[in-house]
Amino acid sequence: MNVLLKSATIIDPSSKHHGKKRDVLIEKGIITKIAGTIKETKAKVVSLKNLHISQGWFDTSTSFGEPGYEERETIDNGLDTAARSGFTAVSINANTDPITDNKGQVKFLKTKASFHAVNVHPTGALTVKSKGIDLAELYDMHNEGALSFYDYKRPVTNPNLLKIALQYAQNFDGLVQSFPYEQAIANKGVVNEEENSTKLGLKGIPALSEELQIARDLYLLEYTGGKLHIPTISTKKSVQLIKDAKKKGLHVTCSVAIHNICLTDDVLDTFDTHYKVLPPLRTEKDVKALLKGLKDGVIDGVTSDHNPIDIEHKRTEFDHAYFGSIGLESCFSALLELLPLDTVIQALTGLKETFKVPNHSISKGQPASLSLFDPTPSWVFTEESILSTSKNAALLGAPMKGNVYGIYNNSQLVINE
Repeated sequence: MNVLLKSATIIDPSSKHHGKKRDVLIEKGIITKIAGTIKETKAKVVSLKNLHISQGWFDTSTSFGEPGYEERETIDNGLDTAARSGFTAVSINANTDPITDNKGQVKFLKTKASFHAVNVHPTGALTVKSKGIDLAELYDMHNEGALSFYDYKRPVTNPNLLKIALQYAQNFDGLVQSFPYEQAIANKGVVNEEENSTKLGLKGIPALSEELQIARDLYLLEYTGGKLHIPTISTKKSVQLIKDAKKKGLHVTCSVAIHNICLTDDVLDTFDTHYKVLPPLRTEKDVKALLKGLKDGVIDGVTSDHNPIDIEHKRTEFDHAYFGSIGLESCFSALLELLPLDTVIQALTGLKETFKVPNHSISKGQPASLSLFDPTPSWVFTEESILSTSKNAALLGAPMKGNVYGIYNNSQLVINE
């Protein structure tokens, strides 16, 4: 499909058109012309209010349920939600049944998504069945298209296993992820261990459980070399640990989940299980440090950490409810409520290089992989805003800024009605 984007403000520091309002002509998936005005009758004309475009956004942590938990979210609906939320690429977690721990499961995900506008980059499990005992088929999965290896929300309790994984993955420039969670210290905690957990009588997860694991993993990385990504950090000390590691020259990156920078554990007084997430919602000082870490570039990206949970496992007693929140639909607008637009776009594209996701400049001759949005409207996220099958959204009722129109990717245009 040939498309002409009219009067689009380009947000892309790598393009000479950055910050300028231009017409953009796309033919057969390639940007063929960028100019003040383009007259083209054979292309589909897209003229939207205050249209802005950027390089396509990438979410490093999404879960869709399929295979095994289709009642939570199918791949088709999950990718449609991602497209309508502005994401041109997503990494799907090994959070399924069966677990994505072999090349056959990676191929399944790639095949299911092969004709969609959104590019799928599977995350392979680091260990067989994510049980933390034996390494999975990392090299075979890498050859099939897995971009990284991660036992979703499960810590690598055996430090020698992580050491071996970091050493082995260097043979094919693989990316290892390690969830920052010391299980023995976290024990059976369900929320942040602080004043609010004591008041509410809920078992706490100390910040130490995250920070101790990160410190251990960084020592291992310093010993082995290689590449390590630490997903969804949540504490002030974690930011400092990673900042210090980067100063040493260690090849470490990290992300933060959108709900961990929008909410604090003060919301827990309602006992609403929508707020039961892992890592847990922390304190105001942690949120401030996380936001500063994003602005300073210590934190490399923001993820929706989209994790649909069926109603039976979410609307129950707080102790028994599953951890997790959906977040694709609200990620961009919640982030823009907190940070300047350029920082937001960097947060949604900054991990592409680490995960080896193609990142194309908005320039003539480049493939068109674009997110389309208007950064100005203010609104409130309600259940009517949810596109996912599951409705477990931690950010329900939160203020939002900016409206996502959709994407252009893989020669396909997806626009919200």
